[in-house]
Amino acid sequence: MMVILADQLSKIWIKNHFSLWESREILGTFIKFSHVKNPGIAFGLSVGEFGMAVTILSFAATLLIAYFHWQERFNHPLIVTGLAFILGGAIGNLIDRSTIFFTEHYEGVVDFIDIGIGTSRWYTFNIADTAVTVGIILYLLHTLFTHKPELVEQHD
Repeated sequence: MMVILADQLSKIWIKNHFSLWESREILGTFIKFSHVKNPGIAFGLSVGEFGMAVTILSFAATLLIAYFHWQERFNHPLIVTGLAFILGGAIGNLIDRSTIFFTEHYEGVVDFIDIGIGTSRWYTFNIADTAVTVGIILYLLHTLFTHKPELVEQHD
């Protein structure tokens, strides 16, 4: 819930304080806030006329993540927390995508965190994207570094 709240509040703040395509330096040119809309998917990949299909698939994927999170609710904290971050990020961006159902002209997900050096920039992203990334890292940390019990052969 905190990820969703932080994501949505930050997007509202950006929309209220920045014009679309406006950019301001936060930490020199290294970190900027740049108000952009991403009508595609991750890393600005275009989906063309398939925006509605992407939204429906995003909704289905979010339900699947919610199911996994519920199934793993008593598992290791890295798994539970990782899935919670992924779920919160998925819901945050799904809220933006869902406007495709209510507006004539879907503009895309609000992105604003702009990191890079000079003109070499990473793809602009948002708090939901960051939460998904952190969630995946936590999940991978568990997978790679936590002790797994040895499989014991059963003898009849």
